[in-house]
Amino acid sequence: MILRLLAAAAALVAPTVAGAQAYQCTVPAKVQRPHPDVANAEQPQRLLPIGGYTLAITWAPGYCRAHDRDASAAFQCGRQNRFGFTLHGLWPDGIGKDWPQYCKATALLPPAVIRRNICSTPSAQLLQHEWSKHGTCMAGYTPATYFAKSTGLYGMLRYPDMDALSRQTLTAGAFAEAMAKANPGMTADMMRVTASRQGWLDEVWICLDKAFNYQRCPAHQGGLSPDAALKIWRGR
Repeated sequence: MILRLLAAAAALVAPTVAGAQAYQCTVPAKVQRPHPDVANAEQPQRLLPIGGYTLAITWAPGYCRAHDRDASAAFQCGRQNRFGFTLHGLWPDGIGKDWPQYCKATALLPPAVIRRNICSTPSAQLLQHEWSKHGTCMAGYTPATYFAKSTGLYGMLRYPDMDALSRQTLTAGAFAEAMAKANPGMTADMMRVTASRQGWLDEVWICLDKAFNYQRCPAHQGGLSPDAALKIWRGR
């Protein structure tokens, strides 16, 4: 088994700004085989032009708070691994409110691709879903190049001191400001923050233009109001 220890201290760019988010991740000797992810009546195929992208990241301690009893979350939430922010995916956006999805039929991901990316997106099935639903809409991309692009963008992100923020009375806007301050060229209006019904931080959606540069998010993209209360679950 290959042990990857990506300690946050190894990627510090400032005393409270951390890079690597897989604090501890062991790649399994044999990765789980995903099942096909295809368009259906609720999630139909949409062939639309791309107007930009969203890079979605998930706060893993909050995810595991809600899903630690789920068998599908065992790799991410079990005792052998520990994550901060994980990569949900890179999503092509449309020109308006609708976005392209499930643009072409695709085979199951090769195990080598899953192994290479499992410490960024800690679920074989989610990796399959992201490629099937979103990656297939990016012309000229293969699974390998799609995940190289998404993990490359994810790997460039830096984060505020999440432990310190979790101990503060916080709003979504204040968190977005802290996140933007950690990333040169980013401002708070270039991301959307989401939370659980109980107000715990769930995801951050970062808006990108067609050249993958940060850009202001469109109003229709959703997320919390800047003045909404936000809590951060620290996990174990």
